[in-house]
Amino acid sequence: MWELAKGPEVPFGEDEYESLPANSPLHVNLMAGALAGITEHTVMFPFDSIKTRMQAVTARGATPIYTSMSQSISRIATSEGALALWRGVNSVVLGAGPAHALHFATYEHCKVLFGATSDKASEGIVLGSAAAGAVATIAADGVMNPFDVIKQRMQLNPYRYRSVISCARHILHREGFRAFYVSYPTTLSLSIPFHSIHFSTYEHLRATLNPSGAYSPVTHIISGAVAGAVASTATTPLDVVKTMLQTRGVACDREVQIVRGFKDAARLIKRRYGLKGFFRGWAPRVVTHMPATAVSWTTYEFVKNFVLSQ
Repeated sequence: MWELAKGPEVPFGEDEYESLPANSPLHVNLMAGALAGITEHTVMFPFDSIKTRMQAVTARGATPIYTSMSQSISRIATSEGALALWRGVNSVVLGAGPAHALHFATYEHCKVLFGATSDKASEGIVLGSAAAGAVATIAADGVMNPFDVIKQRMQLNPYRYRSVISCARHILHREGFRAFYVSYPTTLSLSIPFHSIHFSTYEHLRATLNPSGAYSPVTHIISGAVAGAVASTATTPLDVVKTMLQTRGVACDREVQIVRGFKDAARLIKRRYGLKGFFRGWAPRVVTHMPATAVSWTTYEFVKNFVLSQ
């Protein structure tokens, strides 16, 4: 299943890309996925840091510290230095490589199983891609969740931890191993719909904009950006809840510290901020995901195209 189909050698370009099998070899999907994940998360990390701070719940009665993207950037750069926006990036690099390698490899395999490999836009490709994205997400988030917890702790407290390892040890000692996965059910409730929407939107747009299936970076950029914007907007409320669960250990607010799960977090957010509280950090989230998914898909497709053409 994973073997690359043999055929006559043709020049590098559109003809070669069109001749590639619907499902690339496993090692190619792993390599392309890892590079895509590391590139995506590293490039967009500062915006993710701003989003995390805007979503963090402040103490009862206190005025929110971070109210907009421009105000957040100015405040952080002035009071902590620009490098504070990069605190925790090591955790993302360590986790994104294997997590995204597993994600894309599982996705490509499931696309074949679910019959979503056509280059023509259709209901089948949308549903099959959504299902494949859901399965891939369950596997990848199991790897990524602990690194995501560490990342967000370091984003909220840039100078509290000396390194990724010291942060991990602190969490393990103070809160136990469960702290690395307390948000996992919520993460899946966020990631499964996000990636189902993301992958199905991407595949539908790619097939619509480029019916021939020829290698087209512009198509990957546009399809990836639109897919990221649609998916991130639809799932922002779940992301706000996830952020509270993953950062409760460093919160000063007692009510946040004792939050035990999705329902507790959602009730607290609604009580403090109303329904609009579920869209805190929406702007930086969309600004992060649009270019991030564009970069991810462009990198992924380029690496696949390059490796398979050799």
